[in-house]
Amino acid sequence: MHGARRPRRDGVGARRGFTLLEVMVALTIVAIALGAGLRAAGALTDNAARLTDVTAAQWCADNQLTLLRLAQTFPGVGESDFACEQLGRPYKGHLVTRPTPNPSFNRVDASVSDADGRPLLTLSTVIGRR
Repeated sequence: MHGARRPRRDGVGARRGFTLLEVMVALTIVAIALGAGLRAAGALTDNAARLTDVTAAQWCADNQLTLLRLAQTFPGVGESDFACEQLGRPYKGHLVTRPTPNPSFNRVDASVSDADGRPLLTLSTVIGRR
C-alpha cells in the first residue's frame, strides 16, 4: 500500500478551480469596470467636440468684431444677425450694440450658436468713436 493514494479526510486539495459564483462575481466586476471606462471615453469625446465648436464660434465672433473695428465707423445701437462657417460647419451669430454711460463708446456683444441654435459663446467688446 505504499504507492496507493488515500483521499484526505479534511477536504484540503480535494477541489481545484473556481466555483460558478466566484466566476460570476469576477465577470460582474469586469463588466462594471469596462462600463465605467466606456462612459469616461464617451465623455472625453463629447468634450473634444464641444471644445472644437466653442473655438470655431470664438473665431466667428472675433471676425465680426474685427470687421466692426476695421470699418472705422461708430456702430449704431441695435441688433443684427450674421452667419459664419468655420471648419466646414455653419454657425449663426447675433450682434447686439448697446450704449454705455460714456457716449463716446458703445458695447458690442457677439453671440454665436451652432446650426441647431444651441448657444456656444458670447464675446463682448467696447468700440469708441474715431
